[in-house]
Amino acid sequence: MTAILESPSTGAWPHGFRLCPGCGAAEPLDASALCWPPGWTCDACSHALTFDDGIALAAPDLANTISGFDPADFDYLSLAELGHFWFAARRRLIVALARKYAPDARRFLEIGCGSGNVIAALALSRRWDRILGTEIHPRGLHLARQRLPGNVELMQLDARRIPFKDSFDLAGAFDVLEHIAEDEHVMAEIAKSLVRGGTFLATVPQHPSLWSASDEVAHHERRYRRGEMEEKLERAGFSVVFSTSYTVGLLPVMALSRVLSRGAPDTRDPREIARQEFEISPLINSLLAIITTAEVAMTERGIRWPAGGSRVVVARKL
Repeated sequence: MTAILESPSTGAWPHGFRLCPGCGAAEPLDASALCWPPGWTCDACSHALTFDDGIALAAPDLANTISGFDPADFDYLSLAELGHFWFAARRRLIVALARKYAPDARRFLEIGCGSGNVIAALALSRRWDRILGTEIHPRGLHLARQRLPGNVELMQLDARRIPFKDSFDLAGAFDVLEHIAEDEHVMAEIAKSLVRGGTFLATVPQHPSLWSASDEVAHHERRYRRGEMEEKLERAGFSVVFSTSYTVGLLPVMALSRVLSRGAPDTRDPREIARQEFEISPLINSLLAIITTAEVAMTERGIRWPAGGSRVVVARKL
């Protein structure tokens, strides 16, 4: 048994396993090694990963296709998300919950890291032994590389086939699962990539009644019902340890906006309508930042909100 678990190169206990994207064969990960070194090939089937400017491509056929998201929107979002109150509040909330529920985690995997909005904040929040950002669209990853520190590895992959097993002690998917039809399968893949007792932190939009043009432009499959995330996570092999709504103070505004949008048909480009939520005045942005910052502080203290535009869930792998 020891001969199987030890790394063939060092004899050390492996820090999880990489799984060949071609045949699924497991190969031990050394603590000091890259997840996917340039030029990597599978010893079992000779499958060779292709690389794009140093980024491993595990699902090149899906790269930059409209698969759950239009990659053409990355350029706009990568700038809009930097100072926007909603993204700033979400970053603070995620870092706070990771600090509270996974204080000892040193190996982090983000599914759907986009242009690096969240992983940049987490990368600076502690010292990591391994931090890997993944995304189906290389376009987002190239933007992420420009803003991320050098210790963050990047990889293009299909979240329905995550090529790792027992390799991370913290994983995150932040407003990602709603883009994927097979969300429950992705949760099980994330569980597979985590060590036993590892933590998964996810944010999703909630309340189907709030469905709008923004959801359609973003290629959402759903907004989650209350309790839906928790049920799916438990079936995928997790135990939920914390769950709450957030953006509570914005809920009345969101609800009113959705009601008004269902009135007379709007002939504008749906993308233009959706971007109105990002293009607000600096004064309003500052006022909303004060409200959401106060909400994050209360959530960090353990308050659970009954309703809000989004939901955040913390779960542990059984």
